[in-house]
Formats: sequence, C-alpha cells, structure tokens
Amino acid sequence: MRIVVLTGAGISAESGLATFRGAGGLWEGHRPEDVATPEAFAADRGLVQRFYDARRAQLRTVAPNPAHHALGALEADLGDDLVLVTQNIDDLHERAGSTRVVHMHGELLRARCEACDGQPPWTDALIDEPACPICGVTALRPDVVWFGEAPYHMDRIQQELEDCDLFVAIGTSGLVYPAAGFVDWARRHGARTVELNLAPTDDEAFDESWAGPASEVVPTWVEHLRSPRAS
Repeated sequence: MRIVVLTGAGISAESGLATFRGAGGLWEGHRPEDVATPEAFAADRGLVQRFYDARRAQLRTVAPNPAHHALGALEADLGDDLVLVTQNIDDLHERAGSTRVVHMHGELLRARCEACDGQPPWTDALIDEPACPICGVTALRPDVVWFGEAPYHMDRIQQELEDCDLFVAIGTSGLVYPAAGFVDWARRHGARTVELNLAPTDDEAFDESWAGPASEVVPTWVEHLRSPRAS
C-alpha cells in the first residue's frame, strides 16, 4: 500500500511553534502581506529578514511531538511506500526520523540566493545580509515560498497523489491551495482518504475522519494502521 501524508501547521503547533494565522500567532499584528510576499521583501527587506530570523531561532527551542515520532516510525515500517508532504517549513519531521519529506513551501533551515538560485543550508540570521556561500554574492533570502510564488515539487507531488492507495491529511485547514485540492486529486485517482485534525473540516472528499490533537490522534491512527485488522 502506497501512502501520501500531508501535514499542516496543526502538527507543529503542538510542539510550541506558533501558527502564522492563529490568534496567538508569531509576531501577531503582522499581516501576511507585510512579511510573506515578494513585494514585502522588496519594500522592507530588514523587516522580513528579522521575521524569519525570529522563527529560525524559535525552532531551536522546540522538539518533535508524538505525532512526528509516530510518522517517523510508520516510515520505518513502510520505507519508500510512504511519502510525507508538508506545508510546514520546520525540520521537526526530520528530527523525528522521517527521511522522505517533501517541503512544498520551502525550509526555514535553508536560504535561497537571488543571484545564483542556490539553496544552501542555513541556521544563522540573515539580517546582516551575509554572502551566499555558493556564489559569494550578497543576495540571500529565506528559502520559503511566499504568497504569490509557486510551491516546490508540484510535479512530484501530483505523481505521488496519482499513485497512492491512501491519502491522509493531518493538521491542515484545507483552505490554502494547491494543498487544499490534494484530497480531491487523490480521490479521483482511486485513493482512500483520511483526515486527522483537531476538528473535522466537513470536507466530503474524506472517507474517514479522526478528531483530536495531533499528538494523540496520529499515534493512535498509526497503531490502527499497523494492526493486522487494518491491513
């Protein structure tokens, strides 16, 4: 059985990472157009760099939760038959043992060079405008897909959705496209669909819905999937 898992902000929120859209979101008061668009970066480069520098620093203070670890254990069982597509830009999946992670919105621990288009690993601040370690030009930005930019790896994701037998959405609102359309795409190609979320999204495209905190629901679902009765 081939499985595609899509994860959203809900899975990382339980590790203590503030969600951008939540009432208690990081840097509350900053609108998406202030810090998450190419236009914002052009208008106030320092503000945007500081915003993502703060998120990068916060990432060092949190750890994967049981939901991340359960998915890492599931990959250990299934190997190449599990692909994890995430809308999150943190590295919590990797720290919990997942290796087949597709970051469709980029990675907080990478920078992107506007001069050479390189994507070097990056753990430090960008506010002081360091030179690109690949080409030497001072043109680094966060390697994050902003509003108005195309998500990464869409060809691969589409192919994985067409080939999977089971599609599972975890901790995602189902409101942001193109990820919101993944369930329909997988379903049209014959996949069974499951939602694991704090509350059901009332999306009729899901065959099955599990409600509750990701740190509780995901490990329970994984154990159910691994049980002989579920196979």
